[in-house]
Amino acid sequence: MLWCMRTTIRFNEQLLLQAKKLAADRGITLTVLLEGALRETINRRKPVARRSKLRLTTAGRGSTKPRVDLDDTAALLDLMEARDGAD
Repeated sequence: MLWCMRTTIRFNEQLLLQAKKLAADRGITLTVLLEGALRETINRRKPVARRSKLRLTTAGRGSTKPRVDLDDTAALLDLMEARDGAD
């Protein structure tokens, strides 16, 4: 058995008048029209795919070298360029 509930919804006056006219033109009640529109909207939603956790690959023990500040991009770039020249 399905239970029906009453609720109060506030609509823009023009939207409500258009909905009432559409319901009358179709020979259905405003309730039936609104229930159908709500069902259609809910059924049209695409399910949200669950994302897998992102795992970042790190080298070594997973920490930075001493005195390396990852927030200082200029110093980090200098360090990387010095390392590239050492090879």
